[in-house]
Amino acid sequence: MAASTDGQKKPTPGHLATGLQKHDSLAGKYHIRKYEERDYDMVRTFYIQGIQEHIPWALWHFLSRPHTHLGLLAIFLLTYLCSASIITSLVVVSIVSVAGVLSMKNIWDEYLHHALTTDMMDIRRTYLEPKDCCFWVVDAGEEVVGMVAVIPPENPSWWVNARELQRMSVKKEHRGQGLSKALIKTVIQFSQERGYQEVVLGTSMVQRVAHRIYENMGFHKVLQMNPSFLAKLVDFSVYWYYYKIPDTH
Repeated sequence: MAASTDGQKKPTPGHLATGLQKHDSLAGKYHIRKYEERDYDMVRTFYIQGIQEHIPWALWHFLSRPHTHLGLLAIFLLTYLCSASIITSLVVVSIVSVAGVLSMKNIWDEYLHHALTTDMMDIRRTYLEPKDCCFWVVDAGEEVVGMVAVIPPENPSWWVNARELQRMSVKKEHRGQGLSKALIKTVIQFSQERGYQEVVLGTSMVQRVAHRIYENMGFHKVLQMNPSFLAKLVDFSVYWYYYKIPDTH
């Protein structure tokens, strides 16, 4: 999940991986290949499904945070001091809670709308025509069940010689087969073959399963930031991960 920086400083990589870790090979029914125009509708449909799948977790994140509880308690007490009415205080707290939930959902809706009307609107033009960019899909017969892309980093001043992994998604019913690891390795090998030394990616704080996969593959979290002022208000962050491609010379 890419995001603007709001004036953040360049992250420090810290301790970096020295090489790819071993990962499961794909089962025979799966095949990673470059995107083709016939994949367009399937890719967009399951990308939408993948993004929407995270919305309930984002809402739960907002409602379960101690910051949220403390804020609602403060609003309740302040309202009670002003109105001397428990009912009024509860109504105000309920309104604020609903507003927070809708704001969190709006973050995801805006992100999805932006993706579908920019790079995901014309996948070939964005990912296949420019130099050193690509878009792969995982097919299982007649069905596309996974995808990943690589593109220049959104913030090139941060990453001197890098490619950015984007739009990785695997259909829920096909997870646990090593597809995510294989897609990540595809991006790393593609970048390495073209002389790049780093792979970076951004992902939301609620995608915990993805975090574990990236970390198991040797990525390190180097930055946490809010993609917007609204995201900061609801305590929602994007994590940036960094992978140092080992020198093979």
